[in-house]
Formats: sequence, structure tokens, C-alpha cells
Amino acid sequence: MPGFVVLMRPRGDESPAMRVGFTVTKKIGNAVVRNRMKRRFRALAREVMPESGTPGADHVVIGRGDGVERDYATLRRELAKALGKVAARSAAGSDGNAGQDRGRAGARDKRR
Repeated sequence: MPGFVVLMRPRGDESPAMRVGFTVTKKIGNAVVRNRMKRRFRALAREVMPESGTPGADHVVIGRGDGVERDYATLRRELAKALGKVAARSAAGSDGNAGQDRGRAGARDKRR
């Protein structure tokens, strides 16, 4: 999405709780801008996560440069859409990052 990236990983425990974290790099702006963006993401998560989040999973929202200027309603629609895509991708495979994990493990094995 233009304003953010969403990552999700099932925890694999018995808890149905959905956890969410936010990160915005210094490339986006100064502390005031980054904190404003994180406040917007927190408000969006409170509204969207109960209906669109994946139970028993950790979600991470990474802010992008366009996120500060985007309309709140647009961000809300995009977050719901992104969570749906991530959930569908997770349901299709064991988890969305399986290929990445294998790649890192293989690189570690080669170094040994």
C-alpha cells in the first residue's frame, strides 16, 4: 500500500489475541511527524483489527512516506484490504514468510 506495509505471522500458541506493532523510520521525518503517523496507525488498528485482523497472530505496520499525507478514510480502507491479503496469503501457505526463513537458514548452514 502507498502509506504502509503490513506484515503478519501466526504465533502458533493457543492464544487468540491479535498483537500489533508499529514502526516508522527516520527517513519519513522528524519525531513529531513519526509520532503523528504512529498515532494514526494506532487509531486505525483499534478500528480495523477486530474485524480484519488474524486471531493468534502478530501484525506489524511499517509506515511509508505517503502515510502522513493520506486521508484517514483511505488509510482505513487500505489497512482492511492489506490485512485481508495477508490473511489470504497465510491461509494459502503455512505462513507468509516461509521462503524467507528457508533462505536465511540455508545461508547460515553454508557458512558453517
